[in-house]
Amino acid sequence: MSNHNLFKEFSEVSAKQWKQKIQFELNGEDYNEKLVWESPEGIKVKPFYNSEDTFENNTTPRQSDSWQITQAIFAANAEMANKKALKALSKGAESILFTIPSEETEIEILLKNINLKTTILYFDFQFLSSTYIKKLNRLNKESHAGFFLNFDCIAQLCKTGNWFFNLEKDFQLVNEILKEHQNKTLSINASIYQNSGANNVQQLAYALAHANEYLTNIEEGLLPETVFTFKIAVSSNYFFEIAKIKALRLLWQTLASAYNISKECHILVIPSKRNKTLYDYNNNMLRTTTECMSAILGGADAVCNLPYDAIYHKDNAFGERIARNQLMLLKEESYLDKTTNPSDGSYYIESLTKQLAEKALELFKLIEKSGGFLAQLKNNAIQKKIKESAHKQQELFNNHKEILVGSNKYISNSDKMKDVIEIYPFIKNKARKTIIEPIIEKRLSEEVEQKRLKNE
Repeated sequence: MSNHNLFKEFSEVSAKQWKQKIQFELNGEDYNEKLVWESPEGIKVKPFYNSEDTFENNTTPRQSDSWQITQAIFAANAEMANKKALKALSKGAESILFTIPSEETEIEILLKNINLKTTILYFDFQFLSSTYIKKLNRLNKESHAGFFLNFDCIAQLCKTGNWFFNLEKDFQLVNEILKEHQNKTLSINASIYQNSGANNVQQLAYALAHANEYLTNIEEGLLPETVFTFKIAVSSNYFFEIAKIKALRLLWQTLASAYNISKECHILVIPSKRNKTLYDYNNNMLRTTTECMSAILGGADAVCNLPYDAIYHKDNAFGERIARNQLMLLKEESYLDKTTNPSDGSYYIESLTKQLAEKALELFKLIEKSGGFLAQLKNNAIQKKIKESAHKQQELFNNHKEILVGSNKYISNSDKMKDVIEIYPFIKNKARKTIIEPIIEKRLSEEVEQKRLKNE
């Protein structure tokens, strides 16, 4: 039976008719004041959505309906990192995100016995070296591996206030690396914007402006072959985060078309650290579960979960296993890899996607009109805007309007953390000379937690 025959006795109801009915039921109370709320980005959220809120969505979903379960591994010791990677791959991980701290990490040992023909590998480099990349490229040519090289000199500038070397040399090395590498990839680490308190529109606009700096500084002949990877963080604002990822794909298409680039971007998603708590830390598992779901439903290509104890514990097998198992449950038991674009058709999400994309594009144009992302970093405009947004979020948390269970509401006084902290969970303020003011990542509950620790 067709839908037409099934519902032919029911007339269509317009958004105007629904609103009139709701207004009648409110008995004179104002519809906008009672039922419409505004997000920090200035998006008005209505109590209902229908087909009139949809738009022609030109986003291209990821090429496959599957997404990669990714395990993050710090690779200071190549041999230990290799063993951990092999174990993770045998226990359900499908790709590995290696953080390479220095050129001393022996790449041949790190990749020993890993099936490079079937395993996608991400490399986050904390240094910039074309010589080191050449070693990796030799392995890549032999195996035709899926390597994503994340060397982001602009993210280095944002986080530390300094380039790896200087602007000219950093971009020179980026161009050299792209020329050398067979599978040309370039990473935009936009997670710093979320973790430092930027709102969703700012995150999208800054990620786009960040990418545009590479597009204007990379040799033109390299662009068509280069795959841009966006590494982004998502919070627990479930539907907004789904829409944010979809909006990012739409915005990338708009920007890429201006440079005659047809390749889709690749999106790697990690949960935010900003809303993670030291006390009642098991709630972090609930937070990361919904965040990973947002990532999946938004169309991420890979999801790298954050262990529930990551902010205060060193790497440990139990925390990593739980984080990995969360993703396995979402894939194998919740079947969230069976549909290419599962959020399509949601009027609410499509409306949010459109509004986020439009607002982010408007902000991006303002940044470019003011000289571009690097110029705005230099004159402290980006840092100032992020601080303003972070301050608003912090006030909501302090006034108990932004709830983090166990931290600013439903607090258990029996929780004691002083004796179990293995790594420093708060901002580290180290005085150093920088060419710009760095963008500082900070969790919402840090001040509350520091006071509680002193009173234990």
